Amino acid sequence: MIERIPILKLGPFLLLSIQVDMHDQLALDLQEDLTEQIVRHKAKGVLIDISALEIVDSFIGRMLSHIAQVSRILDAKVIVVGMQPAVAITLVELGLSLEGIATALNMEKGMRRLEAMVAADESLEESEGGEDTDASTPPGD
Repeated sequence: MIERIPILKLGPFLLLSIQVDMHDQLALDLQEDLTEQIVRHKAKGVLIDISALEIVDSFIGRMLSHIAQVSRILDAKVIVVGMQPAVAITLVELGLSLEGIATALNMEKGMRRLEAMVAADESLEESEGGEDTDASTPPGD
């Protein structure tokens, strides 16, 4: 049986909940599946629930960071929710900062934060979209 982590589409977002012990191949498959789903659905954000993970090794920590980097390149925000205290401590001890990954305590707070991040990004794009002037040219020239 091929083990895969299901990825659900929820509006403009993708939701995945890791409910099994992660091993290296599963993490690699997740990265590939998630990348394909972001592109296919033009997802604006990804919510990753890791509340069932009790242990994270350096490889899994790096994979989470890599997933966030790839998602950002594909213009999708990432929020990790449900991190257990032991997992957070392990990541710090391993020197993994998970740079670029926003976190939230639970899925509800994570979804609200993801929606706010995407709304702020869209607002910024709208305000920048109306201005197509060359800053080096003084007004009236």
